Amino acid sequence: MQKRERIKYGVLVGLLLFTSFVWYVIALESRQGKLTVTFLDIGQGDAIFIDTPSGNQVLVDGGANKKVLSELGRVMPFFDRSIDMIIATHPDRDHIGGLPWVMEKYAVTSVVEPGVKGESAESVHFNTLVSERGVKKELARRGAVYDLGEGVKLTILFPDRDVSGLETNDASIVARLTYGNTSYLLTGDSPQKIENYLVSLDGVGLKSDVLKAGHHGSRTSTSEAFVAAVLPSIAVISAGKNNSYGHPHKEVLGVLEKFKVKILRTYDRSRIKIISDGTSLKIK
Repeated sequence: MQKRERIKYGVLVGLLLFTSFVWYVIALESRQGKLTVTFLDIGQGDAIFIDTPSGNQVLVDGGANKKVLSELGRVMPFFDRSIDMIIATHPDRDHIGGLPWVMEKYAVTSVVEPGVKGESAESVHFNTLVSERGVKKELARRGAVYDLGEGVKLTILFPDRDVSGLETNDASIVARLTYGNTSYLLTGDSPQKIENYLVSLDGVGLKSDVLKAGHHGSRTSTSEAFVAAVLPSIAVISAGKNNSYGHPHKEVLGVLEKFKVKILRTYDRSRIKIISDGTSLKIK
C-alpha cells in the first residue's frame, strides 16, 4: 500500500471512529433517565422496540417481513448490532415473520416465547436460528419479572400454564412494563376471554397508562371490562392502512372512546414513540 493510500485509509478509519463516537454520545444523552417505547410502523402486524435508561433493548415481535430492519435502523444507532431480548408473543406470521431477519442482522442475547408451536416457514426458520446461534430461550410464565435496569421492569401476566395445545392467539404473551409511576400493557393478539380472565386475576392491578390494543384493534379483543380495569390514557393500535381485516373495528374504537382514551394508530402516525421519565409520558 502506497503512503498516500495509507493516509487516505487512516483518515477514513478515523472519521468512522469519530462518527461512531458521536452517535454513541447522542444515544447516551438521549436515554438519560428515559424509557422509550416505540411502536414500529411495519404495516399489518406488531413490532415494539423498548430502549431503557440503562441501555437494555427489547424487541417485542417483528412484524410480517424484513420491514422491521428499516424501522430498527431508524430507532437504533447505525453501529448498534445487538438486542438484549426478543419477546415473540406468539408465532403468527404478522408477529414473527420479521424475526428471522432480525436474527440474521443482530446479535440477540435471549428469546422469550409462550410455548405454542407455529407451523409457518418463518416460525420454523426463527427457531432454527435461535438454536443454531445458541441464544438463550425460555418460556414466558406468569409471575416472571425481567429487571431491565434503573427501575424498569417487565412482568409476565400470561401465559400462566402450558399453552402448547391452545390456539396461537389464545397463547399470546401479555406483559406489563413499568418505570416509576408509568406503565405499559402489551397484549399481543390476546382475545377477550384471556383479557377477562386477567381481569378476574388482577383487577385494578392491570391499571396502565398505555394499552397496546390486542389483535390490531380487532373486535375479538379490547373488551369493555378489560379497558375498565386497565383505564389507559393512551391506546396504541398497530395495523396496516386499509388492511383487508377492517382493523381497527368500530366496536373497539367505541369502547376506547367511551373511556376517553387517546387513540394512536401506526397507519396514521407512522412509528409511535412514547417516552417516560418515570413520572409522565411524552408522545413523539
